[in-house]
Amino acid sequence: MMGPRPVLVLSQNTKRETGRKVQAGNINAAKTIADIIRTCLGPRAMMKMLLDPMGGIVMTNDGNAILREIQVQHPAAKSMIEISRTQDEEVGDGTTSVIILAGEMLAVAEHFLEQQMHPTVIIGAYRKALDDMISALKKISTPVDISNRENMLKIINSAINTKAISHWSDLACSIALDAVRTVEFEENGRKEIDIKKYAKVEKIPGGFIEDSCVLRGVMINKDITHPRMRRTIKNPRIVLLDCSLEYKKGESQTEIEISREEDFARILQMEEEIIQQMCEHLIKVKPDLIITEKGISDLAQHFLMRANITAIRRVRKTDNNRIARACGARIVSRPEELREEDVGTGAALFEVKKIGDEYFTFITDCKEPKACTILLRGASKEILAEVERNLHDAMQVCRNVMIDAQLVPGGGASEMAVAHYLTEKSKVMTGVEQWPYRAAAQALEVIPRTLIQNCGASTIRTLTSLRAKHTQEGSQTWGVNGETGALADMKELGIWEPLSVKLQTYKTAVETAVLLLRIDGIVSGHKKKGDDQNKQPAAPDAAQD
Repeated sequence: MMGPRPVLVLSQNTKRETGRKVQAGNINAAKTIADIIRTCLGPRAMMKMLLDPMGGIVMTNDGNAILREIQVQHPAAKSMIEISRTQDEEVGDGTTSVIILAGEMLAVAEHFLEQQMHPTVIIGAYRKALDDMISALKKISTPVDISNRENMLKIINSAINTKAISHWSDLACSIALDAVRTVEFEENGRKEIDIKKYAKVEKIPGGFIEDSCVLRGVMINKDITHPRMRRTIKNPRIVLLDCSLEYKKGESQTEIEISREEDFARILQMEEEIIQQMCEHLIKVKPDLIITEKGISDLAQHFLMRANITAIRRVRKTDNNRIARACGARIVSRPEELREEDVGTGAALFEVKKIGDEYFTFITDCKEPKACTILLRGASKEILAEVERNLHDAMQVCRNVMIDAQLVPGGGASEMAVAHYLTEKSKVMTGVEQWPYRAAAQALEVIPRTLIQNCGASTIRTLTSLRAKHTQEGSQTWGVNGETGALADMKELGIWEPLSVKLQTYKTAVETAVLLLRIDGIVSGHKKKGDDQNKQPAAPDAAQD
């Protein structure tokens, strides 16, 4: 006799996995992603070379930049890549550590899942461990004086040491610090440091990296519109516009019927008069330099040139905002509304220079610039791209310290201190939760372990002696010297990390591990190209699951 027919709830094209198989798959995916960038941690980090789909080359050891270029299929691997991006946007540093830590958190959970422990028990223990990690980190953090330039340079230096730019670390540190100090802006007691908008990095291939500098002002890749305009102006009066100095044309097709020839001449004359009127409004405030985001007609150029005014057209809106912040001008939308207070007089020098085979406009030596341009020089585009990424990290670290002036020791010292604190705490815990809790403490040791591995030192011996060192009183700042792989006091080496970066790393890593442990089923629907038409009637079936 035949048994009952199986009920097909899901569409036949979908693939469904459940239970242990899914959890094992997720953990393996996370471990694989972590293994890709494991060698990119610390001062002895290796670099990866990636070919993007367009045929360009990316050479970097920045975790986020590597994972951004990799295309993965597995959903768990995609969420791992996402946390690296979150880390980069939020605090700008620790993108490699967060992936390695999240991978390790999942790897230690695998053992408990094999012993049939329920994922919610592990998740509960991890959450408790995270709260204790945060309180332990705050205990070992020390405040820092952000007005002391040497201290700040040391902090940025420990972030740059692990990058390709470490050879020019003094130059890079001072560039990052000067740029962040310039864009720092305080209003009604609220500190705003917007690096993305107001600290622009301009990369020009050629020259030496030593030629890179922070300009006290703005540089844009534009030339003057008329060859007879002035190329160098001292103490210029600058007017910024976001309207075009051209005759307004009809939006759609406009037709004008003319019966007499004089009317045609009159229309042309009216166009000229409108442009002349616009230019007269501008000339009234006696500017030396006019910069607009839109176009400038030939006639307007002629009028401006006769008034000895230099004009630059089609500047990006972001560049215009930057110039406004640097020289104290206001962007005006209509020439007739131009007032004396809208004119920017903060810049000391305007000049157009030729670098390589392109012309660049410099508005520099501003009195109190709140925006700046970082000029990078280097041998090739790839090197410049890597230097820019490293500088971005350095500026973010500097920004984090200025907003939250708390530091923790680097080089795996804070991880070991927190791991020791958690291990001691787990000894007084009862119930089954204590084992995953202790495993979370062990997972933290992956950071110093990876640092030792990347130096080529003996992992087990060094890690054991570091663990022993942390059991002693007052040795919380002991970690791994990333250059040699030996134990060292981070206080003496001067390697510190911002507390905000560490907190974000731990929170993101544990949250991701918890998220991936929660998953016990993956349903993936495979659509065939010709299937779209046949799919519509089958929609109610799919909704029943």
